[in-house]
This record gives sequence, C-alpha cells and structure tokens, in this order.
Amino acid sequence: MADALKAEGNKLFAAKDFQGAAEKFSEAIDAEPTNHVLYSNRSGAYASLKQFDKALEDANKTTEIKPDWAKGWGRKGAALHGTGDLKAIDAEARADGMGGDPSGGLGSMFNDPQLYQKLAKNPKTAPYLADSAFMNKLANMRNNPQAMSTEMMSDPRFLQVMGVMLGVDMSMAETDDAEAAAARAMGGKDGDDEDMPMPDARPASKVEEVKEEPEPEPEDEEAVAAKKAKEEADKEKTEGTALYKKRQFDDAISHYTKAWDLHKDMTYLTNRSAAQFEKGDYQACVDDCKQAIEYGREVLADFKLIAKAFGRMGSAYEKMGDMANAVEYYQRSLTEHRTPDILNKLRAAEKAKTKAEKDAYLDPQKAEEARELGNQKFKDADWPAAVEAYSEMIKRAPEDPRGYSNRAACLIKLLTFPSAVTDCDLAIKQDPSFIRAYLRKAQALFAMKEYNKCIDACEEASAKDTEGKNAREIQQQSEKALQAQFASREGETDEQAQERIQRDPEILQILQDPVMNSILQQAKGDPAALQDHMKNPAIRSKVQKLMAAGVIRMGR
Repeated sequence: MADALKAEGNKLFAAKDFQGAAEKFSEAIDAEPTNHVLYSNRSGAYASLKQFDKALEDANKTTEIKPDWAKGWGRKGAALHGTGDLKAIDAEARADGMGGDPSGGLGSMFNDPQLYQKLAKNPKTAPYLADSAFMNKLANMRNNPQAMSTEMMSDPRFLQVMGVMLGVDMSMAETDDAEAAAARAMGGKDGDDEDMPMPDARPASKVEEVKEEPEPEPEDEEAVAAKKAKEEADKEKTEGTALYKKRQFDDAISHYTKAWDLHKDMTYLTNRSAAQFEKGDYQACVDDCKQAIEYGREVLADFKLIAKAFGRMGSAYEKMGDMANAVEYYQRSLTEHRTPDILNKLRAAEKAKTKAEKDAYLDPQKAEEARELGNQKFKDADWPAAVEAYSEMIKRAPEDPRGYSNRAACLIKLLTFPSAVTDCDLAIKQDPSFIRAYLRKAQALFAMKEYNKCIDACEEASAKDTEGKNAREIQQQSEKALQAQFASREGETDEQAQERIQRDPEILQILQDPVMNSILQQAKGDPAALQDHMKNPAIRSKVQKLMAAGVIRMGR
C-alpha cells in the first residue's frame, strides 16, 4: 500500500502538484512510518512549496532513520539552504558525523563515479570543469570529506554541485558571478573554453550523457495519457466540424460529445452548442453554453471564449422569443468582450423587447374601460385622474386617436398647452381626418398666443371637413385668432409694426413668395382682384395673416 501511495505521490510531483504529492507521501508514511525514502520525498515536496521548516523536519527524520544515506543529508542541506541558514549545514554535519565522516555521509556523494559527467551536462556547472583551481578543491573534497563544510561556506559553487548530484537547484544569487569569475580566471568567456581537458582526460564534448534518476523519479503516465486523449478528442472535433459544414448536425453533435468525453476542452462544448443552434434545439444550445462557461471559469479560459458562449445564449433565447433573457445574455457577452456584432444584436433585442412588452399589454376591452373612466373623471373636473385614465387607454390601444385627443383636452384644462399640442399631433397621425384633434390643437395654440399657427390648424381642419359639419366651429376659432392678432397690435406705430413684421419669419416668408408678391402688386391697382384671389383657401390664409399682421393695411 505504501508503494502504491508513493507512486501516486511521484506522479503528482512530476505534474508539479507539490501539495498533492506531499499529501500522498504523508499517507504512505502512515502506512510505513520507518521508510526513510518517504520522508525524503516529502521533504522534497515541501521544499518545492517553499515550506523549508517542514522540509527540514522531514530531512532530519530521514537522516535519523538512515544516517549513512547521503541523499538524506542532501535534503537537509537543501532545506537549510532554503532557510538561509548556511552555517547550520556545517554545525549539523559535525554534530551528526558518522563513521569518521564529519559530513554525516554527505561527502560520499562527491565520490560518485559519474560526478564529472553530471557536471558536464548541466549548463550551470559545466564551466566549473574549465577552472583548474576549483577542480583541485573538488578532488581534495573527494579525498578529504572533512573539508566539505568549510569549502561549501567559502565557495557557493559547491552548493550548486551538490544540487546537481541531488537533482535540485541550490544556486544562490551570487553563483552566476562566481561562475563568471572562474571562467575569467581561466581566460575564457563564461566557460566556453571547450578545449580544456576534463579531469578524467576526456574532452568535455565527448563525455557520455548519463540520465539522472533523483528521488523521487516519477513516471508521467498521466501526462502521456492526457496527451493521447487530447489527440483523439481533436480528431473527433475535426470530424464533427466537417459534418457541421455539411449541415449534418446530429452526427456533428455526436462527435463533439465524444471529444468532450475524451478530453475536457471548452471549445468542444461551444462547437456542440453551435450545432444545436443550427439544428433548432435552442434549449440544448443554452445548456451547452452554460456548461462551457462554467468549465471555462474553472480553467480561467480566454474571456473572448466566455463572451462568445454568452452571445450564443442570447441568440438562442432570441430565437425562443424570450427577449428579456436575450438582452441579459447579450449584455453579459459585452461585459466579457465588446464586439460590434453583439452590440448590434443587443440594440435590436432591446427594441424587440420593448415592442413585445407593449404588444403584450394591448387589450381593446380594457382600453374602452379606461376611456369611459376618463370621460367620467373629465365630467367630474378631476383633470389629473382623467389624464391618468386616458394614458392607460393609450397604452391599451395606441392606434385609437381618441385617447390622445381626450388627453389633450385634459391638458388644456391643466394649462399644459405644449403637451396638448403634441397629443393632438399624435391623434392626427393615427387619423388625419379626425377634426376634433385639429380644433383642440388650434385651441391650445390660441392659448399660447401662437395666432398664425392657430389659423393654420383651422385651415387644416377646414380642408378635412369635406361635409362642413364643423365649419362653423372652425370659422369661429379662426376669426377669434384674427381678432386677437388685431387687438395685440392696437395702438402700435408704423415703426413698431415694421419692427414686429421683421421679427416674424412666417410673415417674411409670405412676402418673399413670388406669387404672393405678384398678387399684392396687382391689389394695389385693383383691390377687387384680391377678393378673387381669396377664393383659393391657401391664398386666403396667407392674405388673412398679412392683414392680421398689418402688412396689407400699410400697403394701401
């Protein structure tokens, strides 16, 4: 059981899941608490997590169980090095010395027959082989382990050598400087002197490559299996895409599903959602996008992929007629990544949503109920309540001009004349022959002292009143406006009248009209001719405005 747990820990260590590796080694230790290798492995995992105190504790346990195992002392040296306590390496080595070796057995690693080969193939230690002084120190250490701690304290390059033998990086900040100094001392450039012979008389370039097998030496079986699964999944995806292009969506979905089952990749789900969308299964498309987004969040996927999935959800909801959700997911897509395509879709969806909400509110029966309520409130002189009722009628039946016209009548009572004019225009837009709307518009314009515009509204009403049913009311309102214009300029001097005319753009426009100018010139010599011209409604309206403004009077 301990061996199985150790193997799992090794795999996790190789995958750089050091926390998981430490946990597996801990379980193995519980099963076999006297196995020194397990403590050594866990020490290595803790060191990789920068938890050097725990690494040192396990290294101490390793050397306690197996004091003559050099690697245990190497673990201890690595842990002490991590804490920055280099002096402790010397003190511990002397205190725990075994068999006449004050280094506690650590010095024996420098007697490894493959020492020089390992140093040669490591780019950080290869330059050391060209430094005869350093190589002499190393040879002395192999023959005299007692000198080890002293040399390690005086030359940090020995820590790097020890790291190579243990399979870990124990370099210090000053190591690069030491290497460069050693290379310069030999007259080379950063250790590039390849002609310098190795201590065993073989050129460095000919040293046989030897594979290290540090403990733990995990086999990355899971990585190999994952790579194979990814390759197979990509093949399924490729086949699915080919079928998608042929519009064979069910088969494409099958292949994308196989790809997802073989290997987890967000694009397999987004591709499948596209096939679901084209197939017309919009709910399945939404479900796939949700799953893709959830997985994408877990693995910190590209925000553009997340945005694409949100956008497709918006399109699916739009196809299902759920404009509220369509707008929501288009907005989420733009939050992740802003694109013109999704922005245009959002705007269209918002308009469709507004229209859908209005359409859902339409109800002719409730509109009639609101109209009757408004009529009653109008009779009761409760103008605000009448406005509210007619507004409800408009929402329920926006194409009925009576709602706008009736509300305009209330607004006139409330002295809100500009809004009343707007409502009358809306009523006329729904029904251009609705005479009552023209008359109410003229009434509001008269109250605003817009007499010329009031006369225009009366003229429009007269033109629409083909049967003459409202002729008298229209004529009365028009004459009322003319009289108000005359009254407004009573006592006015010619100079003041001229200044007023020059400030009136409508009067100036009439005077600049070539036809009207010709008629006025003709009227100077033949006043009766003007009466003939006034048989034309359009000419009559303009002549009346000129008379009301005092222009014709001034011309006589």
